[in-house]
Amino acid sequence: MAEKIQFELVSPARLLVSSPVDMVVVPGSEGDFGALARHAPMITTVRPGVIVVYDGGKVSSTTFVAGGFAEVNEERIIVLAEEAIPVGELTADMAKARKKVAKEALDDAKSDRDKSRAQRLMLIAEAMEEAIH
Repeated sequence: MAEKIQFELVSPARLLVSSPVDMVVVPGSEGDFGALARHAPMITTVRPGVIVVYDGGKVSSTTFVAGGFAEVNEERIIVLAEEAIPVGELTADMAKARKKVAKEALDDAKSDRDKSRAQRLMLIAEAMEEAIH
């Protein structure tokens, strides 16, 4: 039996996942990365995208995250997500609504800070759209 890595996915509200898995692929800020047992220790930011979990030689789950942080060591990967939604629960209407809110925020942005927040909302909406397709 192959070695497992303990995967924990935490949202602001609760612990969503805590289980041993074969591999986790995370949308890191520098690009997607896979974490297996005995991975070198690292901490990175997570960009909006999909976390793919592999177990038993196949994809066992996919979860959309709006961003956050990931900590990896030889035994465990912990993702602290700003927001996490199983990909199967995403709808085109959800993505469309988020894109509309982001567009309105961009149009209304008066300061650089407001503009930056609105652009972040747009990145999340676009990543959600991509996750659905």
